[in-house]
Amino acid sequence: MRLKGKVAIVTAAAGAGIGQAVARTFAREGASVVVSDVHPGRTAQIAQDIQATTGQRTLGIVCNVADAKQVEDLVKQTVEQLGRIDILVNNAGTNRLSPVADMTDEIWDSVMNVCLRGTFHCCRAVLPTMTAQKFGRIINLSSIYAWIGEADQAHYCAAKAAIIAFTKSLARETARQGITVNAVAPGITWNDFLTRIYPPETIQQWHKEAITGRLGQPQDVANAILFLASDEAEHITGETLCISGGTYMH
Repeated sequence: MRLKGKVAIVTAAAGAGIGQAVARTFAREGASVVVSDVHPGRTAQIAQDIQATTGQRTLGIVCNVADAKQVEDLVKQTVEQLGRIDILVNNAGTNRLSPVADMTDEIWDSVMNVCLRGTFHCCRAVLPTMTAQKFGRIINLSSIYAWIGEADQAHYCAAKAAIIAFTKSLARETARQGITVNAVAPGITWNDFLTRIYPPETIQQWHKEAITGRLGQPQDVANAILFLASDEAEHITGETLCISGGTYMH
């Protein structure tokens, strides 16, 4: 029960990947959790299931993080219903494969608006509450591709690299207010979304190349995020923790 009494917002938490694993892990560790996502039905369903299985109060709030007004409403509802915000996990992200030569402004913006602008919107919105509390834990999702790059994903890689710099800057701004700001940079982490954007032979090759013998699982990342959200990590801020099973050693 490392998060007993804490209130956490987890964005993009209604999918089958990292966000849902984080929300469930937080609830098992005693936190009240806000499951935020853009899909109303799934958001309500996952929130209800987490509350039923853990006994922790769980809210489902629909929010598109690219929309500043929706993010403000998310934070307002959380404070009104749960009284505070102790932890923010900026997990929302998206990707649309395209070589730069063919990339339209719309494709570039669609990725940047969710991955980078969404992280900014959520951090900005929770800071007044965390500052007033003199306590906060912010964990942003970056990627190993922030360092190594990847063909057809220049927009995604640029956003994830910017999140690392943003994390460091915000950590310096907030350290004296009892707020820590860190990032995690997962490697390839299994979820159903991968099967929609990559061919089967690519996924098979990833399995063969994994030096630990397997791809990362959402729970691997959730465990690291739990640590950064806990009291054990109170003297860690501005850092990016690489979680790739050795695929990239930072």
